[in-house]
Amino acid sequence: MIALNQTTFLSNPSSYSSPTTFSGLSSSQKKVSSVSVVSALNSNKKGGDTKVRVLMENTMKEIKEGVSVLDIDSSSTVAGGVKDFYGEDRATEDQLVTPWTFSVASGYTLLRDPHHNKGLAFNEKERDAHYLRGLLPPTVATQALQEKKMMHNIRQYQVPLQKYMAMMDLQERNERLFYKLLIDHVEELLPVVYTPTVGEACQKYGSIFMRPQGLYISLREKGKILEVLKNWPEKNIQVIVVTDGERILGLGDLGCQGMGIPVGKLSLYTALGGVRPSSCLPITIDVGTNNEKLLNDEFYIGLRQKRATGKEYAELLHEFMCAVKQNYGEKILVQFEDFANHNAFDLLAKYSTSHLVFNDDIQGTASVVLSGLVASLKLVGGTLADHTFLFLGAGEAGTGIAELIALEISKQTKVPAEETRKKIWLVDSKGLIVQSRMESLQHFKKPWAHEYEPVKTLLEAVKAIKPTVLIGTSGVGKTFTKDVVEAMASFNEKPVILALSNPTSQAECTAEEAYTWTEGRAIYASGSPFDPVEYNGNIFVPGQANNAYIFPGFGLGLIMSGTIRVQDDLLLAASEALAGQVTQENFDKGLIYPPFKNIRKISAKIAANVAAKAYDLGLATRLPRPENLESYAESCMYSPDYRMYR
Repeated sequence: MIALNQTTFLSNPSSYSSPTTFSGLSSSQKKVSSVSVVSALNSNKKGGDTKVRVLMENTMKEIKEGVSVLDIDSSSTVAGGVKDFYGEDRATEDQLVTPWTFSVASGYTLLRDPHHNKGLAFNEKERDAHYLRGLLPPTVATQALQEKKMMHNIRQYQVPLQKYMAMMDLQERNERLFYKLLIDHVEELLPVVYTPTVGEACQKYGSIFMRPQGLYISLREKGKILEVLKNWPEKNIQVIVVTDGERILGLGDLGCQGMGIPVGKLSLYTALGGVRPSSCLPITIDVGTNNEKLLNDEFYIGLRQKRATGKEYAELLHEFMCAVKQNYGEKILVQFEDFANHNAFDLLAKYSTSHLVFNDDIQGTASVVLSGLVASLKLVGGTLADHTFLFLGAGEAGTGIAELIALEISKQTKVPAEETRKKIWLVDSKGLIVQSRMESLQHFKKPWAHEYEPVKTLLEAVKAIKPTVLIGTSGVGKTFTKDVVEAMASFNEKPVILALSNPTSQAECTAEEAYTWTEGRAIYASGSPFDPVEYNGNIFVPGQANNAYIFPGFGLGLIMSGTIRVQDDLLLAASEALAGQVTQENFDKGLIYPPFKNIRKISAKIAANVAAKAYDLGLATRLPRPENLESYAESCMYSPDYRMYR
């Protein structure tokens, strides 16, 4: 039977860190059973076990209509010295067994609970109070020692995917230690838990899948999505990151295996932005996949069918959005992640007026790139309006960045955005986007079709437009060729080159290529990390235009202010806050982004700036407004340090 401290538990139930749970019972049965079992346990020790067993058996009979396995004659019990209290051994395959448990966060259960487990860090008093004697070796370790050991173990792995799997395994065993490692070693572990390694993890997700880390909502759940949301054990959700897996990084359609992206993003919401892990919910919408390799993979974990489109797709997404709002309320933040272009823009446009939604690929990328461009002005001079921008890639990221740049220039110059867009040019797979192509363009590309003769290649466009800033969002590696980069350097003293496509293999050019081909004059940043580069005796440290600079602090700002809608001014506020964190020391190294080691301080400043703008615009609902928003943001942040248990 289950070991309980009868006196302590019954006289002071709150002394236990985790509540008693009855899984598999209705709410009314849970209430009745809880009272009954406590009453039985409060009886004398000799008869307590018997009474609990009788009550358990009676409850199980009530749950199932018809014949219970417990009604089978006990003579049919499997031979052995252990009584078959639950009827599992007596059940045949066609008889139902109720999968219920009665648990308290103590003993073996506590060690298997990632939210509360501390491993060897349980002290002597806690081991006595929570029945851990004999379940742990006698040594009591500090969290610092555990952190040192885990980092030592992780560094032994040579393959990034192995490091990723070790970190995910730690998250499932000891949540606080996982976040402690990620916060204290963010520069080393960020590429492990997110890009570029998460891309490979998604590609192989079916093979490495061990246990669910979020909710999977497929076409089979159509009509009952609200019920599915209620299956998630945490009820006070503040942030949802959702994907349909159709455009994972630069890797294409990975279907259900795109779950690695929401899981990774929400890990960063906690580690970098301080949002409590229990408030975060990763979700994958599975509508099938058009990836033939996955459909033929025996280890693929999603629906084995072609992607649903049109009305079927729209109805499922609409039911999802309505269910989310109904279940979690008006202020639940829904972050769209890695949807294909044709759905990403439509979803953002459709739900931005009725829900608190944010698309990191469109808005988050735009905000972080704008911040880098504002900071780069300290190195190249002038204002944003003085520069000409050329993009390779006209999808979610490219058009999103272009629009935010146009809005910022409009804000600074008081010139309409329609005019400021003329300083921004985009190249897609068919060449420069110009007026003569207007009829064949997708709707989100049309604002960028300027009067100009047709230009087929990027190199021709660079030579014709003569941009001061070259930005890659194509998702295709090695497209900033030597000829392209040398052309940029031929008419710019300090060409700004941003190769933003992820993962590293899809970057338009490497840091070494950019510095070498421009003779060390480039101002360079990428989407995924690159090592420092030595050129002509000088060390160049490439910046990383990583969305992780923006979305954790941005989300925290929305949550702590109770903001109900996202507007472009909030994104501009986030960009300004990030640009303000770049120091002269960073500029001296050629950096246009601050180092990640200070990311929590950076996130607090971004959150404060976003919240301030939300209050100014009347979008914030949490009143009264805190006097010091930055201090308030820091006070809201989750701490991974261990808690002491009664």
